[in-house]
Amino acid sequence: MNGSLEVRQFLMRYEGESGTASSGTLPAQRNGAAGDANRITDDQVRRARLAVASSAMDADDCTQLLDMLGLLPGPDGVTPVQR
Repeated sequence: MNGSLEVRQFLMRYEGESGTASSGTLPAQRNGAAGDANRITDDQVRRARLAVASSAMDADDCTQLLDMLGLLPGPDGVTPVQR
């Protein structure tokens, strides 16, 4: 990631130490089940956060972008994109 240390530290608060990106891998194909067809996975949220953080100018910019995209967890711990 080419983001600043401040942005990486911000992400660590939401991802934890084990939230490392594996670059160059393709997402798994969805099985087409009716209940899961539109569900956004935890891995997709993690990857989206990393993509936003890599383009953010600083931690405040990252926070604003993640909030606008519904990628920050709400009071219940679930991100709006996963509801």
